[in-house]
Amino acid sequence: MTIPALRFAAAGMTIKKNGNPGMDFNFTEEQSMVRDSVASFLQDKYDFDTRRKIVSSDAGWRADYWKAFAEELGILGASFSEELGGLGGGAIDNMIIMEEFGKALVIEPYLGTVVIGGGFMKHSGYAGAASVIEGIVGGSTTIAFAYAEPQARYTWQDLKTTAKKDGSGWVLNGHKAVVVGAPFATHLIVTARTGGAQRDAGGVGVFIIDKSLPGVVTRDYPTVDGNRASEVYFENVSIPAEALISESGLALVEQVMDEAIAAVGAEAVGVLRKLHEGTLDYAKQRKQFGTAIANFQVLQHRMVDMFIEVEQSVSMTYMATIKVGESAAERAKAVSAMKVRIGRACKFVGQSAIQIHGGMGMTDELAIGHYFKRATMIEGLFGSVDHHLKRYESLSFDAAA
Repeated sequence: MTIPALRFAAAGMTIKKNGNPGMDFNFTEEQSMVRDSVASFLQDKYDFDTRRKIVSSDAGWRADYWKAFAEELGILGASFSEELGGLGGGAIDNMIIMEEFGKALVIEPYLGTVVIGGGFMKHSGYAGAASVIEGIVGGSTTIAFAYAEPQARYTWQDLKTTAKKDGSGWVLNGHKAVVVGAPFATHLIVTARTGGAQRDAGGVGVFIIDKSLPGVVTRDYPTVDGNRASEVYFENVSIPAEALISESGLALVEQVMDEAIAAVGAEAVGVLRKLHEGTLDYAKQRKQFGTAIANFQVLQHRMVDMFIEVEQSVSMTYMATIKVGESAAERAKAVSAMKVRIGRACKFVGQSAIQIHGGMGMTDELAIGHYFKRATMIEGLFGSVDHHLKRYESLSFDAAA
């Protein structure tokens, strides 16, 4: 498949022929600087031992690091337009940052705040978007997306949470499950049914609320990969009219979630690179029968297969990231195709890394087990392999009809 050069230029990337089939991707100088600055910061201040201390702390994250992301690195504004107080970037910048965060297993809520929260602000036409983005860019606003419900699986519009009109405002009731990043959040973006039946495409309201509002009850807990999440309950929560982002927001939710899935793909690329690199280094050091296990042909084949999975994931993630700005159907197909590839790679590369390491690979003291846990979580995040295969199939049939 070939892509017109103009599409890459519009994405902030350049391309060049190298005499081989296909094309090479080159990042702009500004994007390379973003990558280098993030990588340098994380190498200096976010090594594996530091992350272990962060994960085991009462807070579960480093608010001072989040402030540094805003003020020292400026990356919280990298993906916003200059008109909104950002640096003029977009999805490519999110991809670059998320890949570096994946390599370091960063806990801080960039996905929920910048990618998802910022995505709703950029695409909704919400009257208060500029104010919210100012808080995001400055590091004072953190956001968690409360969308998942126990009965819904990956169906965004399957909602039992309701928002009912009350004068000029709304009253919110319901339960949201596994709201990742909610313990760190100052605000929640919430999907709720404003009309229609439980699974109708219409009547999907999207709201942004202060998490400290009376009636918002949270039960916080750690997740298996070191993050924090909450069960969030809304008990007759009165919210003002200006909290409404969209009253018919399913298309908006799908757009923002596709961008989030592309960003998670970039994070997965970082995780997969570290799984492969860590396994290769271990195989060169670990000896059996007087020789490094890296010399065993069967393990060489396995590690080559791991490398191929990583590189295919890189290519699919680049493609999906570039296509998030296209039509809804093209965007969704590219993102689902990427998520299938990422899900399979996370399973194969992660399990292969643990198998080659043996039982010690799952110990808390060894980094490889932590990367495996994050890869396993990413495999099912925002849709499993089976879900995205069905989605891609459905979109392909619709296009052919």
